[in-house]
Amino acid sequence: VQLQASGGGLVRPGGSLRLSCEASGSIFSSYVMGWFRQAPGKEREFVAIIGRSSTTTWYTDSAKGRFTISRDNAKNTMYLQMNSLKPEDTAVYYCAARLGPATLRWDLYDYWGQGTLVTVSS
Repeated sequence: VQLQASGGGLVRPGGSLRLSCEASGSIFSSYVMGWFRQAPGKEREFVAIIGRSSTTTWYTDSAKGRFTISRDNAKNTMYLQMNSLKPEDTAVYYCAARLGPATLRWDLYDYWGQGTLVTVSS
């Protein structure tokens, strides 16, 4: 599967962004999908994960109550709605797909998008 992430940009603290991840080349509903991020000088980290049928989601503690992950299997697209953004959310955000069971470990995901930069700054 090929993944294309988009929607990043520059936003002020407290603002919102919606990231999208469009998939092609395979059956999208076969994959557990996730968003991960990597800030400068830091290791890649889990942000949110969604199961194949959207019934189950997981969030890192810092994202709970602010971010919402969703997917539309008919459109082969996953989303991350980010509200109340903080400067510490600044990072390159990656979408990823996994054929196996859901996991928070980024290194176990099979396919990756190219990343989209989110910068939160006044």
